Amino acid sequence: MIPYGRQSISDEDIQAVVDTLKSDFLTQGPAVPAFEQALASYCNVPYAVAVNSATSALHIACLALDVKAGDRVWTSPISFVASANCALYCGATVDFVDVEPDTGLMSVRALAAKLQQAAANNTLPKVLIPVHLAGHSCAMQQISTLCKPYGIRIIEDASHAIGGRYLQQKIGSCQFSDITVFSFHPVKIITTAEGGVALTKDLTLAARMQLLRSHGITRNPDDMTEVSHGPWYYQQVELGLNYRMTDLQAALGLSQLKQLDAFVAKRLEAVARYRSLLQNLPLDLPEECPAGQSAWHLYIIQLHDENRRLAVFEALRSAGIGVNVHYIPIHTQPYYQKLGFQWGDFPQAEAFYSRIISLPLYADLTAEQQQQVALALQDACKE
Repeated sequence: MIPYGRQSISDEDIQAVVDTLKSDFLTQGPAVPAFEQALASYCNVPYAVAVNSATSALHIACLALDVKAGDRVWTSPISFVASANCALYCGATVDFVDVEPDTGLMSVRALAAKLQQAAANNTLPKVLIPVHLAGHSCAMQQISTLCKPYGIRIIEDASHAIGGRYLQQKIGSCQFSDITVFSFHPVKIITTAEGGVALTKDLTLAARMQLLRSHGITRNPDDMTEVSHGPWYYQQVELGLNYRMTDLQAALGLSQLKQLDAFVAKRLEAVARYRSLLQNLPLDLPEECPAGQSAWHLYIIQLHDENRRLAVFEALRSAGIGVNVHYIPIHTQPYYQKLGFQWGDFPQAEAFYSRIISLPLYADLTAEQQQQVALALQDACKE
């Protein structure tokens, strides 16, 4: 079976983890801050807060922006459920902005219309979470311009997009957002096994997220309510969580980060090969971002005939091609239907979902494997 995505682990990655296992620190040691510093430097942003998953990063990002009961958070319906769940964890209300039918990215036109209506109804969101689906950046400059007059804060869910660019800047630089989140799950561009990070230009937000990821506990005397009792002393000053990344994970991440640009380059080669192999089939191929370069986490095709999606999917799986679908619209999930959403609420997202299949794409995918994928897809489209 050729999977839709998989990690690429080198001997150097393994040695980095082994070296950490032999060190004095397995959980909280020097590797985590070193990984954070390397990420911040790569993205040209001052602060990075590493955590145990991108879901955790989204949660503390919302908390750092004071999302709470009575607030509203908007995101994309085409994403993994974590993009919306993070707001619910804070007690907020979630709503969605429909997507562009050709990309699955948040629609600027839909956002503008929804903001205008929300302003009239006094239902504006506190936070907007655009999702960089498949590694392609949303139109962040336009999104920021729309949100700024209303004071809406922005979290970029860039879980798919480390290594990508937008308007000549690295995704993660927060040029049009308050916080950007990356994921390091094994199928992502680089991995820490499980893990995530929140990046920001704001020292106050960074300090708050650092506090929240570790039980709300501080050892800094300046943040304490009374004089320290001694070197052992700490205080819990906020209700935090245990979202810390371990040194084992960070050591792997540091090693992987050195290979990031090479991984993205290999994905770009695979994308070019797919364009050549699949150009005459009855489907639409994903295009490169017009305002930057995608990190190409996923390769999502759209079938011309949505009624053929199940048959094509099953034929590919039967041929040993581990295709998948990214994503089932969040608002159609049973939990969200209990909150009042239903099919038909976001028609472009639903139309996009009905036609899509994610083909295998990862750094170690070979030309021969892609040829196998193309032949299986050609056969499936004929049946």
